[in-house]
Amino acid sequence: MQTKYQPIARDAMAYVLAGGRGSRLAELTDRRAKPAVHFGGKARIIDFALSNALNSGIRRIGVATQYKAHSLIRHLQRGWNFLRPERNESFDILPASQRISESQWYEGTADAVFQNIDIIEAYAPEYMVILAGDHVYKMDYELMLQQHVDSGADVTVGCLEVPRMEAVGFGVMHVDEADVITAFVEKPKDPPAIPGQPDVALASMGIYVFRTRFLIEQLWRDADDPASKRDFGGDIIPYIVKHGKAVAHRFSSSCVRAESELEPYWRDVGTIDAYWQANIDLTDVVPSLDLYDHSWPLWTYSEVTPPAKFVHNEDGRRGSATSSLVAGGCIVSGSSLHRSLLFSGVRTHSFSSVTDSIIMPGCEIGRGARLHKCVVDSGILIPPGLIIGEDPLLDAQRFRRTDSGICLVTQPMIDRLEV
Repeated sequence: MQTKYQPIARDAMAYVLAGGRGSRLAELTDRRAKPAVHFGGKARIIDFALSNALNSGIRRIGVATQYKAHSLIRHLQRGWNFLRPERNESFDILPASQRISESQWYEGTADAVFQNIDIIEAYAPEYMVILAGDHVYKMDYELMLQQHVDSGADVTVGCLEVPRMEAVGFGVMHVDEADVITAFVEKPKDPPAIPGQPDVALASMGIYVFRTRFLIEQLWRDADDPASKRDFGGDIIPYIVKHGKAVAHRFSSSCVRAESELEPYWRDVGTIDAYWQANIDLTDVVPSLDLYDHSWPLWTYSEVTPPAKFVHNEDGRRGSATSSLVAGGCIVSGSSLHRSLLFSGVRTHSFSSVTDSIIMPGCEIGRGARLHKCVVDSGILIPPGLIIGEDPLLDAQRFRRTDSGICLVTQPMIDRLEV
């Protein structure tokens, strides 16, 4: 048998599960799936998982889509269309398309892979890396693949080390001293601790590595089980824990960190508060996530825009920004920004102010408007003089206001305002 000296990632296919709505993001996902939500002033959430795969050396990628997928598919077609079949690369967008029966959508995460087994088999990858498309992190999947091969596991599960009582909202791994998973518990009231670390638990990241042949066998077995919910976390993984060998892979051992990043960084951004916080954190002098790391670039669709522009320099009418991220195509005209993110093509008019806010692409902030602690959906015209974030009771009547005071603003909410 010929010995291979290339990275294991060259024999792997990444399969990104990107069909979920992300209902805890409320109206932010009314028009798009959670993986398509804008993040960090330029990218989309799914770009992190896809960039990780690319930077890890994986050149075959599939993305399963379902809920309101147009925005996501359009982004993938525009930004991820450079992988070439003639270089043994591939990029497949796999919407639920009645491949099993005319009435059947993807019924669960495992079913989203099962319904495309024929496409996977045609590429014949040795390994499958199953990824969630809705988390923000940097990770080298090659290291996880190496552990999978070295340990001889049937499945390797990516895990976060979290304080034990914070793990109650996750699927939690009970492991032995060798990190072999002995039990998988979904959202336990009393999470099992790591041996030797009584205050720490291992929470599932929704990342799984399999040998392709073994995965396909498990998917067919699961499809024949009428009691199954067709879910990796609920059905496939617990079965392998019981009848095979499942091993935990700790995120801290494959997390990619720039020099300035002191802690392993992983965020779910599944709620309005968490989404706002993760974005605003990027405005810190030394943020916990470094988007400027050239050694592990974040790839995305980058439209061609003119440079950002700041105009007017009079007292009370000075185009300025402090501790902020401002994308191309923005014009800050006689207005002030502080600790905010402006995505592409935003216009802010004279005497307006934006503080602690996230303004998505194509928005226009009217003259004299004041926004504080806002998340403004894309393409919205904020009327002149509108004040958001200063009157909690009024904000709660007009917009989606969280308990911590973050206001989500969408176009229907603006349309309902009494003029």
